[in-house]
Amino acid sequence: MLRLDDAVIANGAFRLQADLEIPAQSKVAVIGPSGAGKSTLIEAIAGFLPVETGHLLWNGREITNDHPSTRPVAMLFQDGNLFQHLTLAQNVALGLHPDLRLSPDDQKKVDAALDRVGLAGFERRKPADLSGGQRSRAALARVLVQRRGMLLLDEPFAALGPALRAEMLDLVSELVSETSATLLMVSHDPQDARRITNLAVLVAEGRAAKPVDTEQLLNNPPPVLRKYLG
Repeated sequence: MLRLDDAVIANGAFRLQADLEIPAQSKVAVIGPSGAGKSTLIEAIAGFLPVETGHLLWNGREITNDHPSTRPVAMLFQDGNLFQHLTLAQNVALGLHPDLRLSPDDQKKVDAALDRVGLAGFERRKPADLSGGQRSRAALARVLVQRRGMLLLDEPFAALGPALRAEMLDLVSELVSETSATLLMVSHDPQDARRITNLAVLVAEGRAAKPVDTEQLLNNPPPVLRKYLG
């Protein structure tokens, strides 16, 4: 379980308050108007932004001041963050060892992750040689190989077409179920949220609300969300 206990997150001059619990193994959409602080919330959970006051806990253990690399978190960014000069296998291997010094067992994990996302045989290719969907799969393989308890998505599939984005979301849903991970996904698209999440956190007016049923929130949105959704 993830707990933000009376947390105030600092992002420059902006402050976001959060006092909420995310159940283990849930799939959660982070929804709200543009600029409300959705990315701020998940970047704080990942350790890239400071929790100014309050506490951040994972399964009862305080991680408020832990370095991002030691947190039980894998994060997929909007651009996928693949290194163009590295092969796909090397990009995925960064999820295990930044120095790329892999044991035979590590190499098996890299190969298995690429196979699981449908990229077996692509190990030696560079990102520039791939389609947008294939690059997204490679980025997903890198977070998969880390086997962390939480997967955070900051709209990594926003640039993909609707059909391919739906395909990637379904793959994410399958992977987090297989690994018993907890998913938090920033989303601007209600259909994406409906597709794979069971809970939703509304971020608006400087606060991240407690999670509620996704369908319930989207079927009966509060005024601030209704205005955003149109």
